Amino acid sequence: MSNHKNLEQLRDDIDALDKQLLELISQRARCAQQVAEVKSFSPESAVFYRPEREAQVLRKVIEQNKGPLSEEEMARLFREIMSACLALEKTLDIAYLGPEGTFTQSAALKHFGHSVNTTAFGSIDQVFREVESGASNYGVVPIENSIEGVVNHTLDMLNDSKLRICGEVELRIHHHLLSKDEATEGITRVYAHQQALAQCRAWLDTHLIKAERVSVASNAEAARMAGKEKHVAAIASESAGELYELNNLANNIEDEPDNTTRFLVIGKIMCSASGTDKTSLLFSAPNKPGALHKMLSCFADNDISMTRIESRPSRREMWDYVFFADIEGHADDAPVKKALSELEGCAAMVKLLGSYPKAVL
Repeated sequence: MSNHKNLEQLRDDIDALDKQLLELISQRARCAQQVAEVKSFSPESAVFYRPEREAQVLRKVIEQNKGPLSEEEMARLFREIMSACLALEKTLDIAYLGPEGTFTQSAALKHFGHSVNTTAFGSIDQVFREVESGASNYGVVPIENSIEGVVNHTLDMLNDSKLRICGEVELRIHHHLLSKDEATEGITRVYAHQQALAQCRAWLDTHLIKAERVSVASNAEAARMAGKEKHVAAIASESAGELYELNNLANNIEDEPDNTTRFLVIGKIMCSASGTDKTSLLFSAPNKPGALHKMLSCFADNDISMTRIESRPSRREMWDYVFFADIEGHADDAPVKKALSELEGCAAMVKLLGSYPKAVL
C-alpha cells in the first residue's frame, strides 16, 4: 500500500511539473511573438534566424545541465523548443541534398529542429542555386566525412558562389541493414551508396559474403529500392527505414564506431561572433618560392589554430590551385582580423567564406 501511495504521489508531482512546463513554454512562445512584432517595425533588424544567438542558448543549456538527462538529449529538447518558437516569427525554408531520408536531411533537422519546411534536391549545385535565388532561406550540404574525407563538389561550389557559411553540423553516422525480409539468411543483394558499402565492408564480409553489393546514388534511394524487392537489403539510416517501412535486420553495421560527417549550413547572412566560432576561407598562392609557407605563417604568427586545409584546382588555368582552410575564431576577433589582413598582403587571392558558431554537440 505504501509503494502504491508513493507511486501516486510521484505521478501527481509529474502532473504538476508538466503544468509548469506547459506554462513556461507558452510564455517563451509569447515572447517570440513579441520579438516578431518588434522586428516588423525595424526592417534593418528583421533577420529572424540568428545562428550565433541559438548557439549561445544551447551552450548555456549544456553548461547548466545537471542531469540526469544527457547534454545531447537536453540540447535536442531545447533545439525543438527554439524551432517551434521561431516558426511563430517566421517558418524557415531549408534546402538539402536529398532524396528524403538521407543523412543530410537528418543534419538539417538536427540543426534547425522540426518546425521548418525542408525540401530535397538532387545535387549540391541545386541546393546552392535554391538559396542564391531566395527560394530557400538556407541550405544544408555535406562537406567532409571522418573516414572518406572531403566532398569536393561542395568545395567547388563554395569557390564559385557568393553564399556564406552560416553554421556547421556534426552527425554521427550509423548504418543499418534494412529490408522487407525479416532475416538476413535470404538476402542476395545489398544496395547502398558506394561510401556506405566501403564503410560497412568488414561487416558485409562477415555476415553477407555471398550477397551482391550494388552501388546506387544514395542510401535513401537504396532504401526505396529495397522496399520494392524481395530478398534484397539496403544500408541506410533509421529514418529511411521508417520512411519506406523496412525491417531493421541489423543495427550500427559501420566498421568504424566514430564515423562522423560534417555538414555546412549555407545562406546569405554574415553571422556575428558567438564566443566559440570558426572561420572558413579560401586563398591562392602567387607563383613565388616559399609563398605557401609565408601565407600559413600569417596564422601561426598570430597564434591561430588551423583545423583543416584542402587544395583544389582553381579551374581557371592549368596547374593553378586554391586552398580551403578552417581556422578557429571569428573574422571580427582581433587576432583573426590581423591574420587575414596579413594574408591579403601576400596571397594572390583571399575569399572569406564565413564565420559561424562551432557545432554544438
